[in-house]
Amino acid sequence: MKALLAMPEGLPGRMFDAAQLARLAELVDIGSGHPVPDLAAASDQELADVEMLVTGWGAPRVDAAALARMPRLRAIVHTAGTVRFVVSEAVWEQGDIVVTSSTEANAVPVAEFALAHILLAGKRSLARQARYRADHAVHPGAAADPGLGNYGGVVGLIGASRIGALVAEHLRRFDLEVLITDPFASAEQITALGGQKVEPEELYARSDVVSLHAPDVPSTRGMVSRRLLALMRDGTTFVNTARPALVDLDALREELVSGRLAAVLDVHDDLADDDPLWRLATVSITPHIAGSQGNELHRMGEHALEEVRRLAAGDPPRFPVDPARRGMEA
Repeated sequence: MKALLAMPEGLPGRMFDAAQLARLAELVDIGSGHPVPDLAAASDQELADVEMLVTGWGAPRVDAAALARMPRLRAIVHTAGTVRFVVSEAVWEQGDIVVTSSTEANAVPVAEFALAHILLAGKRSLARQARYRADHAVHPGAAADPGLGNYGGVVGLIGASRIGALVAEHLRRFDLEVLITDPFASAEQITALGGQKVEPEELYARSDVVSLHAPDVPSTRGMVSRRLLALMRDGTTFVNTARPALVDLDALREELVSGRLAAVLDVHDDLADDDPLWRLATVSITPHIAGSQGNELHRMGEHALEEVRRLAAGDPPRFPVDPARRGMEA
């Protein structure tokens, strides 16, 4: 099966280690293994026999013009998460091209990151660390606060997406109550995850930690509104590992500056140098590190390799992208 690495220079070595690249070459014919960062610049001869594209971050878009030059293309195996920037409508309209993504693999480190911060939030780690740094004093009375700790606490998950579901599965191991709001998940599905299906208002009002795991689509933008944030109890924590567009940043900033809430923000729009969020000790701001980093990229490479193996053998893929839900990977 003729395959092409349609991705930027240097990316194959980041997504696959040496052993994985060797296995890829055994499964399919990748020629020299040299990546093609621009399909438009590739020769007709190079594209004519391609049956599979292995893509990744920054891969060239597979549009109608590219498809016309790849008449034998039958599969696009994406080594990253969402395929929205790679796969055009022309691919879906053709109807006979299988598209897979490594969203499932990328969900693993995001869920681990969220879990870690949810548990730390139960200890009110940010606020207590800030106080300790300021006065270097231990305050024994704080430990008696019945709202402190991870025994019997309430965690609210916004979205039963791949990541949200994985976080819920992780939380089964702890003595926590898990609330989940998601209009597309049934009560039975959420119960199977170990959570309780509730409306957004109840989730915000009851939770000690609220963690966002919804996709970035028109219907979700701004969903974390001023009204809902106001329902959160004093001292609770908001965690965002999803997308910044889902949150009313002005409203969240006001709540954080007031000191009423704490937050863990791994995704955010470019904040101005003088944005007060940078100076708040009760706000953790990280540069989008929850997703796959370093050696975690090889997990996505392994995921893609399994899809290549199955497709080359004539078997169905494990994680095909559903055209009806394209762009909703989270």
